[in-house]
Amino acid sequence: MKRTRRSTIGSLAALGVAGFAGCLDEGIVGSVREGDATEDDGASGDDGAEDPAEGRGPPTADGSRRLAYDLDALREESLSGGVGQDGIPAIDDPAFAPIGGTSLVDDAPVFGVVRGGEAKAYPQHVLVHHEIVNDAVGGDRVAVTYCPLTGTAQGFERGETTFGVSGQLVNSNLIMYDRATESWWSQMLATSIDGSMRGETLREFRVVWTTVGEWRAAHPDSRILTDDTGYARRYENDPYGVYAPLGGYYASKGTMFPALSEPEEGHPKSVVIGARTADGAVAFDKATLLAERVLSGTLRPSGEAAVAVADPALSTGYVYLNPDGATVEPDGSAYRVEGGSTDDGERFDAGDLPLDRVLAFDAMWFAWAGFYPETGFAGDHTGAGYGR
Repeated sequence: MKRTRRSTIGSLAALGVAGFAGCLDEGIVGSVREGDATEDDGASGDDGAEDPAEGRGPPTADGSRRLAYDLDALREESLSGGVGQDGIPAIDDPAFAPIGGTSLVDDAPVFGVVRGGEAKAYPQHVLVHHEIVNDAVGGDRVAVTYCPLTGTAQGFERGETTFGVSGQLVNSNLIMYDRATESWWSQMLATSIDGSMRGETLREFRVVWTTVGEWRAAHPDSRILTDDTGYARRYENDPYGVYAPLGGYYASKGTMFPALSEPEEGHPKSVVIGARTADGAVAFDKATLLAERVLSGTLRPSGEAAVAVADPALSTGYVYLNPDGATVEPDGSAYRVEGGSTDDGERFDAGDLPLDRVLAFDAMWFAWAGFYPETGFAGDHTGAGYGR
């Protein structure tokens, strides 16, 4: 990966952006393994870890994530996104309605979560103005988070506290803070880079980047976040651009803030499905995965073998460790797994292969490569543009 320290002002001018923030708000400033895909879909739960700050801070995982940079370097590389703490207000009292009655078009992007038998959808056009929703799903206190600058939607357990937007960025990515300890947390790294919880890792769960139509078909009883947030926002306008048709920041090659490093190949804003353990990281080109259904990859620098499979119904994918080299092949809408510990030819859903699944999420390629410059990659780097 190529190291970069581009001028922020120059990058903004190249994009034609008149005003900026960690995530613009219309000028109003104020290795844990993944669990069940469809029920409590995440790498969380009671893992026996002790929570720092005598239980006041968010619960932490009994394990770490791959860090290519030390914490001092990440803290030094952080910079202001143009707003102060809580200048982009998190949603602390979310309101929901049945998804069957939504007026959103079928291809509107939403972030789907299932926990404890409860399904919820969080529209991108609302979260682009708030970035964090402090909520409860299936009886669990959670935070659903979104950074438009890196295209990442991720879920975290929050315990007795809530998360807010710090106004700071690292590698263009959201830095959250918890309101109990005011420690800073890099969203993509799920790790605290400053404060009393420095070095701790949050408990994560899977958030699916999909569409209203796909989520409603899969979860007809789901509820969807409304724009009744208590804030005056022009929710019909995305300050960065549009997803359908793709335009603005989401389609351009330029970034608004300097990246930790730049990939030498591929469109910077192309979408990858990334996964990481304590020892390595791997990225699968999302468009290639959806087209080919199965991709094999390797986590770097650990050398662990991995395989990704597509879930066409939700336009997403799942990543598994594959140390025994099992063969995974599509069979209709499902998959067969042969070799390793399974040989019976049973068919499995994409999220339920008999392999060790690793939590994965969508990200813009430049952001993933910036945090994980040694990452393994699988897919087609020749495609241009950002695609879901």
